[in-house]
Amino acid sequence: MSMAQRLRAIPVSYRVPVMVALLMVVISAVISERVLDRLSHTQKTYLDGLAETYLDGLSSAVVPAVLRQDVWEVYDALDRSSSSYEALSPVETVVTGADGRVLAATDPTRMATFSQLPDSYRKRYGPGIVTIDEATSTGFAKRDLVYQGQSIGTIHATFDVSHLFAERREILVTLLITNGVLAVLFSLGGFLIVRQMIAPMRILENHMRSAADGVAEPISQNQIPKGDSEVAGLFRGYNTLVQAERERANFAMQLAEEEKLSSLGRLASGMAHEINNPLGGLFNALDTLKKHGETPGVRDTSISLIERGLAGIRDVVEAALSTYRPERSHRPLSADDLDDVRLLLKPELHRKRQRLDWEIIWNDMPELPVRGGPVRQAVLNLLLNASTVTPEGGALSLKANSSGDELNIEIGDHGPGIPPDIAGILVDSDPGPAVRAGRGLGLWMVRRVVDDLGGSAAITKREGGGTAVTLTIPFERETKSNAA
Repeated sequence: MSMAQRLRAIPVSYRVPVMVALLMVVISAVISERVLDRLSHTQKTYLDGLAETYLDGLSSAVVPAVLRQDVWEVYDALDRSSSSYEALSPVETVVTGADGRVLAATDPTRMATFSQLPDSYRKRYGPGIVTIDEATSTGFAKRDLVYQGQSIGTIHATFDVSHLFAERREILVTLLITNGVLAVLFSLGGFLIVRQMIAPMRILENHMRSAADGVAEPISQNQIPKGDSEVAGLFRGYNTLVQAERERANFAMQLAEEEKLSSLGRLASGMAHEINNPLGGLFNALDTLKKHGETPGVRDTSISLIERGLAGIRDVVEAALSTYRPERSHRPLSADDLDDVRLLLKPELHRKRQRLDWEIIWNDMPELPVRGGPVRQAVLNLLLNASTVTPEGGALSLKANSSGDELNIEIGDHGPGIPPDIAGILVDSDPGPAVRAGRGLGLWMVRRVVDDLGGSAAITKREGGGTAVTLTIPFERETKSNAA
């Protein structure tokens, strides 16, 4: 992870105060540098002015004595000047003659009269009036003694400038302490301000995370700030979105229930027809028993007819109960479940004179590790849709096989094909506007089942015409292990 990515990973409530503190450090460093530079320039100018004044006064005092080579008078002038310029803190002053020999010095024991001036004294001066040696906190200055245009000697002065460096250090420490305190205060203030600013965003973030987990709750009115119109508008917009999503979900559920009731009504009509047909035979058998029940042959034939009729009614009722009984929806899928679907679809096929091609390749397991109720419901919806779009006298097909760790079911029809917007309900990530308009609800119910089971759907065109819908449903691990 790069440094920029690490910085972006830090929360804003911490990143902003740190940036403010760093900015304050940079600003304080720049300000301190400028203040110290300005102070250094001011001190240098002040020191140059004092040194020139000192050298001017000393020159006027010693020139006559230098002309006469009067050592004692020169020494007396040096002694008087030392006490007069205490602000300059002179350390050593040496007066030499035209030949470069020492005439007098403030410390005669160190610099003897008429001794040769060391070369180090001549090399220590820079281009300015006063040359400062920061290592020893010492300043150096010289003045040539001129009389009638002739050089008669030189004054070499040494000053103590340690107080200037002490003043700089004191100011630097003051700047560091002041800027440090300001940086801490600004960082703390920035932290509190940023926390207050992003607090509404945290509320919105928490609600959006809850919405992503499937629990979209509106923001309560007491959490909407009254003085911040931008944030309040954002919160109200989010609440409007949540309300619209709830209305859309409720509307979709209502339409789905209506579609389910519609399918149930169609099945009920067919079941009534299937039950009504054997009922006529049952009543005839009962009449026969009433009239000729004493005859053994007639009695046995009538009882056998009644038994077959009741068995047929029982099979139809049990198939309907298996399909719509909620408590049985989590039972593993078996071949009998698909047989129930074929039995429920039989009245519709009979009414439209359609044929159902049935091909099931089952493995050795009596039950497959997928939930039988949802799969049965999805297959029934697809077959009902296929029967609706297939002309009278046409053929439907159902092929089911289990291979590896999944179940594959293909339902085919001979209809004109599924429109793209309706087909998108099964295969696209977003069901699209078709569901919102109340179209393709049967396919939408199938889509919900497939998504809930972790499967997928595909739509292809058949070679002989029509459409094939293929459902691929993976086996459930827990159920699979139990079945094994």
